[in-house]
This record gives sequence, structure tokens and C-alpha cells, in this order.
Amino acid sequence: MSDTMPESAPTAAPPRRMTGIGRVLVIVYAIMAMGATGRSFVQIVERFDEAPLSYTLSAAAAVVYIIATLALIFSRRPGWYTVAWIAICFELVGVLLIGALSLVLPDLFAHQTVWSQFGSGYVFIPLVLPFIGLWYLTTHKPDKQVVA
Repeated sequence: MSDTMPESAPTAAPPRRMTGIGRVLVIVYAIMAMGATGRSFVQIVERFDEAPLSYTLSAAAAVVYIIATLALIFSRRPGWYTVAWIAICFELVGVLLIGALSLVLPDLFAHQTVWSQFGSGYVFIPLVLPFIGLWYLTTHKPDKQVVA
């Protein structure tokens, strides 16, 4: 007779909760999502004919911030981790491209967008945020055992 207990299947550790910088990052993204959504909604409803390109770009930024917020919340799951990468890379390209174009070709943007002048209307948070987001994703990869 053996005195040892039969081995049981290894249990997967529960997914880690987001803490620290991850939580702050999600809060900032959520604030940007609400701000950009509110701004674009008011602009489109009240004055869309004055600057359709600018207001459409503000709405696009709002959608990107919403997707990035959700993707960061669920980024421990592999599928959402990829969505977070795509959204934040899109955000970075958008803020750099729109920021540069708004300085070089100011007549193209009749009114400010969220990403105009690299987010100067939002204290340059839109310029800094994607770099922090990409750093976070690089240093906080999802667990292999967690299933989406």
C-alpha cells in the first residue's frame, strides 16, 4: 500500500486583478473616452456643417478611446490584449498624424479635434497616453492559461 495521495490535476491560478499603473491607465483612458465622446457628440449635433472633418475625427478618437479602455480592462485575455495593441497603435498614429497636419495645414481643420496640435486642448494627454499604454502592454503580457 502506498501512503501517498493520488495526484490531482493542477489548478489554474485565477487571473490577476489589475492594480497600480494599469488601473490608473484604465481610468485615464475612460476619462478620455467620456471627454472625447461628449465633445464629439455636442460638436456633431450642434455644428457638424461647420467642420465635418474635425468633428468626425473627434468622434473617431472617442471610439478609439472606448475600445482601448475596454481592451485594457480585459487585456489579461489574449484576444483583448491584441485589440488593446491595435487600438493604442491606431491612437498613436492618429495623434501623431493629426497633430502634425493640424500644425502644417491648419486650414484643413476648421475647428480643433481631440488630437489637434498633439492634444494641446487636453494638456497633451493624447500624445503621452499611447506611449504609456504601449509600455504597459509590453510589460504586462497576458497569462498563457487564461482563456478568452
